[in-house]
Amino acid sequence: MNNPMTILGIAGSLRKLSYNRAALRAAQELVPNGAKIEIFDLDGIPVFNQDEEKQVPVKVTELKARVRAADAILFVTPEYNYSIPGVLKNAIDWASRPYGDNAWDDKPVAVMGASVGFAGTARAQYHLRQVFVYLNMHALNKPEVMIANAHERFDENGNLKDEKTKQHIRQLLESLVDGARRQERGASARA
Repeated sequence: MNNPMTILGIAGSLRKLSYNRAALRAAQELVPNGAKIEIFDLDGIPVFNQDEEKQVPVKVTELKARVRAADAILFVTPEYNYSIPGVLKNAIDWASRPYGDNAWDDKPVAVMGASVGFAGTARAQYHLRQVFVYLNMHALNKPEVMIANAHERFDENGNLKDEKTKQHIRQLLESLVDGARRQERGASARA
C-alpha cells in the first residue's frame, strides 16, 4: 500500500480549548506508520432540517465528501447530559441523509473521549455505538479510551502529558488501522 490510510478525525466539541480537540491533536501525533489523521471541524454546520436535505449546505457537502474519502473514522467526544453532544449528533444526522445517501455506510470507526469527570465519556461513547448500528458503521470494540480527569492529563497548553493515556490512544489507533485493513482485504476478496 503506497498511500497512507486516511482516518478522518472529528471532535464532538466546538470549544477551541476543549480537551477532546486536544486529544484529537494528540492522536495525530500517535497514529501508526502507514496512516494519517485528517481533522474535520464541525464549526459552521447548520442545524439539520429535513426540508433542506435536497439542497445540502456547502459545509455538509464537504463533510460527506471527507467521510467517503476516508478509510476510517475517529470520533473524539465529550459527554453532555449523559449522552452525545448535539453538534456531533447533528453532523452524524446530516451525513446520513437523505435516506439512501448515508456517507457513514460500511466505515470502520473508533471512539474516544475526554472529561474532567471520573467516567471519561463512557455514556456518550455507548450512545454513539448505538447510532453506529443503524448507520452500518463497524465500531472497534476494544480498546476503549475514556480519558477521565482530563485536567490532570493535559498541560495548560492542551498538550497530552500522560504517558499511559498516550499508550491507550496508540493501541486504539493501531487496532483501528488493523481493522480497516482487514475490512478492505475482505472487500477485495469478495469482489
